[in-house]
Amino acid sequence: MPTLSEARLHALGTTLQQAEIDHRSLSPMADTGLAHDHVWIHRDAEDWVARLPKQSQMNLPPEENLAYQAACYERASQGGHTPRLQGVLPPSEALPRGALLVDAIHGRLAKLPQDLPAIADALASLHRQPLPRQRQPLLAPKAPWQAMVDEVTQQAKWLSDAQLPSGIHLRIQQELDLLPRTLDSATPTLISFDTHPGNFLVTEAGRAILVDLEKCRYGLPGIDLAHTSLYTSTTWDLNSQAVLSLEEVVAFYRRWQAAMATTPDIVLPSVDTLIACRRATWLWSLTWCAKWRAQHLHHQDSERRGEDWSAELTDAHVIDHVRDRVEHYLSLPIIEHVHSELQCLQAAL
Repeated sequence: MPTLSEARLHALGTTLQQAEIDHRSLSPMADTGLAHDHVWIHRDAEDWVARLPKQSQMNLPPEENLAYQAACYERASQGGHTPRLQGVLPPSEALPRGALLVDAIHGRLAKLPQDLPAIADALASLHRQPLPRQRQPLLAPKAPWQAMVDEVTQQAKWLSDAQLPSGIHLRIQQELDLLPRTLDSATPTLISFDTHPGNFLVTEAGRAILVDLEKCRYGLPGIDLAHTSLYTSTTWDLNSQAVLSLEEVVAFYRRWQAAMATTPDIVLPSVDTLIACRRATWLWSLTWCAKWRAQHLHHQDSERRGEDWSAELTDAHVIDHVRDRVEHYLSLPIIEHVHSELQCLQAAL
């Protein structure tokens, strides 16, 4: 059941009225994530969805967080595989973190492995976009690989506070030490940075739509490919879990490469770069798990300033699921499983 309070729902309705935004009714959507509440806005025209932040995963204050997310939707929607941005409700006393209004997508949750080709096409539509002259407010590091390594390294500091068995901590550190210092040159592209399969809906026409956008940046597309197909992604979502075979992962990468080949001015990443991105994305997920393990019992931030992983913000059944996944991914058998897949994939690609 959704946890959106009646007071917050009423505040949204009042804010929509004050902004003279047409709507017939509001329907809270199930609470399935840690970053947003969602409300379906029924309209005489096409329906919209309101995305009400619980926190900022980019650790931004409310107004900057909304501006960043708005830019994500504006840039990504040009590829035709994401919802369009329809409006922004600024932070107010009624809605302290504001809200984004985007197209409502009629579709089903992605199913693996059958929807992997459609997801590969959706990612290619994002990655093929020409780089704009003005890339702010989205992150656009001059050295995307170093920026990714730095982010993983910074997050890895939480390993010491996560109360992990010493053997697990050591094993993750060994994987961190395997990250290369430099990579072959590849064209940076617009990437989502959050492409686990639960963030895709598939329309009746078979088109995959990436519906959750708040971490976009200009970086290495191999990060998105990894986040879609890693074990720690495909087994994350409550409603669409699958363990992909090596052949299915290879076919997914091949489909993306074929779709990207239609844009000749983009230098595609080498196999070594793709594998390095996959390892880094996996380690980003593992270190995030350590961070969540260390932080989720904290009280929510009453000032609503930025990032906040407090379990108080989310349905108890979702927290139970996240806890289960975190413990699973931080276990030695699963770490060894993903390590082995990395080695096999490098040989297969």
